[in-house]
Amino acid sequence: MKLLQALFFPPEQPGGVSSMIPYLQERFTSPRWEMDLFSLPKRIRNKGQEEVQFQTFDWTIYGDSPVVQKYIQTYRDYLWWTRLRIQKPYDLIHAHHPIAGLAMKSVFPDTPLIQTIHSSYERELILNGRIEPNGLEHQFLLSIYGELEHRADRLLTVSDSFRRYLAPYVKHPDRIGIIPNGFDEKRFKPIPHDNAVTQLVTVCRLVPAKGLDILFKACAELKDKGHDYVLHIIGDGPIRPDLEELAQRLGIYNETIFYGYTLHPEEFMPFFDVFVLPSRAEAFGSVFAEAALSCLALVGTEVGGIPEQIEDGINGLLVPPEDPSALAEALEKVMLDPAYRYELARSACEKAKTHYSLGRSVNELKKMYLQFQAEA
Repeated sequence: MKLLQALFFPPEQPGGVSSMIPYLQERFTSPRWEMDLFSLPKRIRNKGQEEVQFQTFDWTIYGDSPVVQKYIQTYRDYLWWTRLRIQKPYDLIHAHHPIAGLAMKSVFPDTPLIQTIHSSYERELILNGRIEPNGLEHQFLLSIYGELEHRADRLLTVSDSFRRYLAPYVKHPDRIGIIPNGFDEKRFKPIPHDNAVTQLVTVCRLVPAKGLDILFKACAELKDKGHDYVLHIIGDGPIRPDLEELAQRLGIYNETIFYGYTLHPEEFMPFFDVFVLPSRAEAFGSVFAEAALSCLALVGTEVGGIPEQIEDGINGLLVPPEDPSALAEALEKVMLDPAYRYELARSACEKAKTHYSLGRSVNELKKMYLQFQAEA
């Protein structure tokens, strides 16, 4: 069976699906399966000139927005690159970004398309202060979900929480399947260690949606109580200067280390003690599963797909979003009780191995892919 995995970001890009699919490809290497990856290179800009039309809505009513114009031009570029580069037919296309799926279905209308929606671009833009709720951009991006449902042969997402989020914007939410992201256990090698000072770590893009301002305020409360810790920030993004200034203002700059972008953070994570990320929104939160496989104690917020991974008090701790004091209290619990911290980390690791292994995802995908082959 000839399969195409259509990404938006190239596989070497950080985070989530783009870093997962190459490991998926390795598991499909056999005479029975042939899998290729496809994505849009960063250098491709403003090449596409094709007229864009959607089948379920008129995008031009939102065309005054620069954000919408950029989205449409990126779609044109993806169409142009797809027509230029893909010369052979596939039995099935699995797209992992709305632009990728819509472009593939336009170029190959007779090829079955599975579309996985991994995250909510509109929520990210709202939380990061780039668009207004219910504005032109928001309405446009919500309309894309209906177009995807209309065009794709099967719609998937990564958590029950995100399926509920999508429900108002599609006609048949009950038909949306759920396959969580899978992670190759071989990448994660927990290492026994005993740090004299608790090592906190977070891995994310530095944007407002990740709630790092809340984390910094919680860490300031911990310092005011006399607790020693080091906070490691792995990742980069547009608000890094603001976060560095906030750390200085709160008096925690000496306890905070900014690493910038790191291609393989899983190589560092086993040396830390606690993974913490007070996100304001997460469709799934892949980095929690990665931290769990590194055998770290997990502290997260009660948003999106995070509570599907963390059972509060059993394999991690959950706190309300936007609550620095609750976050500080949760961190204090795992900092002061190493035995409790270890039990949470061990339980998190066991659950991640059971529910979020790459092998499990591969098996579910193979079953689904073969259904399409049987229907052909």
